[in-house]
Amino acid sequence: MRCCLNAKIIWSMDTNVVKHMEQLIKNQLHTADIETWSSDGSGVCRIGGRAVFVKGAIPGERWVIRIVRVGASAVWARGMELLSPSPHRIEPDCPVYGRCGGCALRHVDYAAELEFKIQRVNDCYQRIGGLSLRAGEILGADEPDGYRNKAIYAIGSGPCCGFFRPRSHDVIPVERCRIQTEGSARAARALCDFMRAHNISAYDEGSGRGLVRHIFTRNGLRSGEMQITVVAAGGFGALTSPLVDALRCAVPEATGILLNVNKTRGNTVLSGSFYTLWGSPVMHDTLCGLEFELSPLSFYQINPLQAEKLYAKALEFAAPDGKGLVLDLYCGAGTISLCLAKGVERVIGAEIVPEAVENARRNAARNGIENVEFLCADAGQAAAKLAARGAAPDAVVLDPPRKGLNRQTIDAVCAMSPHRIVYVSCDPATQARDLSLFVQQGYAPQEAVCVDMFPRSWHVETVCLMSRKDK
Repeated sequence: MRCCLNAKIIWSMDTNVVKHMEQLIKNQLHTADIETWSSDGSGVCRIGGRAVFVKGAIPGERWVIRIVRVGASAVWARGMELLSPSPHRIEPDCPVYGRCGGCALRHVDYAAELEFKIQRVNDCYQRIGGLSLRAGEILGADEPDGYRNKAIYAIGSGPCCGFFRPRSHDVIPVERCRIQTEGSARAARALCDFMRAHNISAYDEGSGRGLVRHIFTRNGLRSGEMQITVVAAGGFGALTSPLVDALRCAVPEATGILLNVNKTRGNTVLSGSFYTLWGSPVMHDTLCGLEFELSPLSFYQINPLQAEKLYAKALEFAAPDGKGLVLDLYCGAGTISLCLAKGVERVIGAEIVPEAVENARRNAARNGIENVEFLCADAGQAAAKLAARGAAPDAVVLDPPRKGLNRQTIDAVCAMSPHRIVYVSCDPATQARDLSLFVQQGYAPQEAVCVDMFPRSWHVETVCLMSRKDK
């Protein structure tokens, strides 16, 4: 059952109006009614005509708030006393909630979280894209906890394992993260226990001293395999075999233990050289009935159960009759391409990263899929190669990174004149911007569906169908 919070999302204000509004000062106290959501799941109230963002507040609540920062177009406050709670408020079930920088919505029930996310998407469509399009539904997760098949635990002094405090590199120790798997937590604890036992220090980004930086794990939801990668500034020497033994003892389901020697300064997790300490350098998992080979650097959906819902909708939009040629841009290791190939006549995947293209070809061979081809090309190059062959895609599937599409890619896609364009996005703001550009080139948004790929965060995935206006 969907709840209704009767709230739209406020994003920004006209700076020309700000100068006529009430002067708000840091540390002032106010009693305020929370009216709406912000894009990151904070509550928003208005004081003297100004938008005030209050982290952890829910629309419909009344709070005593303290002003903490005054900006040109918005004001930020801290909730001091909750006077009237929302019926959607729940007690957070994590002792570090609000401090570790992970979850953002553990204080609201799941129905309210889904309502917030679909409102966020529809507000972007209207406000940024100027579209009449509305996402009609959001596909929620059957299990909002324990869904992440990839974990990245930072290693801090102590040593301890956990996650960074928001906007900092301070590690908040986390004994058991509710959205990670239990096996990942065991691996992280075992590494910290080993470091304490052998007096091994954590890496310090400020000084560049110390050894261990992160532990990176991958879990096969259906295969049961698990890959453990220890990220360090160097090797472990004579302690390598004892380290492997400690991790295997704590995580008997592990199928491979790797070392990533990352000497770079900064917060990049995986960089540099990889070494297999024990077992296999790759793992396998099944998605949409297909088997995929995964290395630490391979792209793979973090929530495979929700990804299957997303891909099924993309296939439905791209080829409702199961016919025709589909071009999958940004195909990566071929995940969407291979899922599409099960339901259409032919698929061509295009990806600019050569290593990903080779991975996609191996995955196709592994699954015995022959009606798919992979090109190492960007959108413009792919369009030129297809035109030279006299081939024209009936549908184009786009799954770009968070920053969305550039104008050249949009022009190249429209130049191919596909009947349908399916746009998969992890950022409704950039998707709305791009959809408006497709409208200018003769495409009309037809339908959009949201998929909750990251429960308890403010992120939301959306798949949108566009069709050529002359069709």
